[in-house]
Amino acid sequence: MADHQKIHPDPTAPEADLESQQKPTAPLVPRGSSRSDNGYPTEPAPPPQRTIPIKYSRPPRKKNWCCRFLCCMLCILLTLVIVIGILAAIVYFGFDPKIPKYSVDGMTITQFNLNNDNSLSAQFNVNITARNPNSKIGIYYEGGSKLTVIYMGTVLCEGAWPKFYQDQKNTTILTIPLTGQTTDASGLLNSLQAQQQTGTVPLVLRAKVPVRIKLGKLKLPKWKPLVRCRVNVNTLSTDNVIRIRDSSCSFKFKL
Repeated sequence: MADHQKIHPDPTAPEADLESQQKPTAPLVPRGSSRSDNGYPTEPAPPPQRTIPIKYSRPPRKKNWCCRFLCCMLCILLTLVIVIGILAAIVYFGFDPKIPKYSVDGMTITQFNLNNDNSLSAQFNVNITARNPNSKIGIYYEGGSKLTVIYMGTVLCEGAWPKFYQDQKNTTILTIPLTGQTTDASGLLNSLQAQQQTGTVPLVLRAKVPVRIKLGKLKLPKWKPLVRCRVNVNTLSTDNVIRIRDSSCSFKFKL
C-alpha cells in the first residue's frame, strides 16, 4: 500500500499564509447549533416560553339589601340613643328634676246605699294634696283625666282630675267629687260589712292624668303619668265620720 501523503506547510511561506493554511475555510458546526458529547451537532434549542397565569374573574356579588337596611336601622337607633342620652343629661344636671308627691288627706261619703234593684249608688268627696318640689319645672295638668275609687277589684265611683297649672315649688289641695253605681252589689255589701268589723277597709285610688312639663320656657309634649294610692279607712258609711288610717301613693310616667 502506498503511504498516505502528508501535507507539510511551506516553511518559506509567510506567517499569514501559514495561519490560513492551518484554519479550515468552512465552520465544522453550523451557526446556531450546539455540539453533543459525541461531537455531533444537535438541533438548536427552542427559545424559552413564558407561562402567563390564567386569572379567573369572580362572579358578581349579589347586593344584600337586607343587611344594608339592618345596618342603617342600627345606626339610626344608636344615634337616637346618643341624642336622648345627651338631652337627659342636660335636663338632669340643668333642671334637677324631682318626682311630684301626692297624698290622700281626707274623704267624705255623701251617698252609699243599696237600691231596690240591688245596685249600689256611691258618691265620695276625696281631698288630695299635690306637691311640686321642683324649683325650675312647672306642671300643666291637662284635660281627659280619670280618678277611680276601687274596693277589692270593684269600681265604686269615678271622677275627673281638675285642669290647672302648678307652678314651681307649689302645693295645691284638691277636693274631687266622684260618683258611681255598681250593679248586683248585694254580695259587695256583705263583704264590706264583714270588712268594717275589723276596723280597716282597703281602698285603691287610681288617677290617670295627662300632663305637660315646662322646663324654663320650653313646654314638652303631653305625657300620661299614673298615680296609684293605697288607702285604709275605718268605715264606708254615710252615718259615721270616715277616718284615714294610712295611705301611700306611687307615681309612674308613661309616654
